[in-house]
Amino acid sequence: MVEEFDVKSEELIQKTKKILHEGNVTKLIVENEEGKTLLEIPATVGIVGVFIAPWLAALGAIAAVATKCKIKVERKV
Repeated sequence: MVEEFDVKSEELIQKTKKILHEGNVTKLIVENEEGKTLLEIPATVGIVGVFIAPWLAALGAIAAVATKCKIKVERKV
């Protein structure tokens, strides 16, 4: 199952954290307004804290240059 969320750059990190903490996420993809993939995060049940930090730093850099992004979330069914 794939869900899509359109977010403003200032909401990107907060929304991503929320999605990852919800669980059952297998992959999270961040795209720009043109649909180009900016970041792809493979997520597993065991990913928490320290493992998420580098991805969030990358998201911060993306948020600094993008105005709107789309988050695609692949979940286990």
